[in-house]
Amino acid sequence: MDVVCLDLEGVLVPEIWIQFAEKTGIDELRATTRDVPIYDDLMRQRLSLLDAHDLKLDDIQRVIAEMGPLPGAKEFLDGLRQDYQVIILSDTFYEFAQPLMRQLGQPTLFCHRLEISSENRVADYRLRKKDHKRESVESLKQLNFKVYAAGDSYNDTAMLREAHAGFLFRAPDNVITEFPQFSVCTEFDELRALIDAAAGCSEA
Repeated sequence: MDVVCLDLEGVLVPEIWIQFAEKTGIDELRATTRDVPIYDDLMRQRLSLLDAHDLKLDDIQRVIAEMGPLPGAKEFLDGLRQDYQVIILSDTFYEFAQPLMRQLGQPTLFCHRLEISSENRVADYRLRKKDHKRESVESLKQLNFKVYAAGDSYNDTAMLREAHAGFLFRAPDNVITEFPQFSVCTEFDELRALIDAAAGCSEA
């Protein structure tokens, strides 16, 4: 079976940091990889804001507990898994994602981990591997899988380039403009049709 690699936030679930920003009223926390291309810069900004406002892991997890998948995401994923092997490649963290993964039927997730202090503060983060989305796709290709990928942000574009076919799903205009080589869609049925078309024309 061919493999489909999907980003998590913005494709299957709401952007966690945006939801948290709305709950706390801290507008600077709304920044995501749609806005800041360099992930380490973005995370350092987030950690600094958490410290400045005395926010801990529990505060973030309470917001996540109230979230659910985007409308139609569970049904899209269930259908996709009937015909493809699906891997979620995300720059989120297991400490954030597990409640959402349960609601999505526990798909395979590759993401990162947080370092939590004894006071339950988010002290730092540990990348599984730098550029892990692209390298995951590259490794799957080396195992002779055909790989199709979808995402919405700057940090997805290397994954999309590496895949046999890559798609932008509900991406902002700045990302669409900078990466015109990728097909663009906004609905799950459109994304499924693009994946199926790519799979149908791929050669073993």
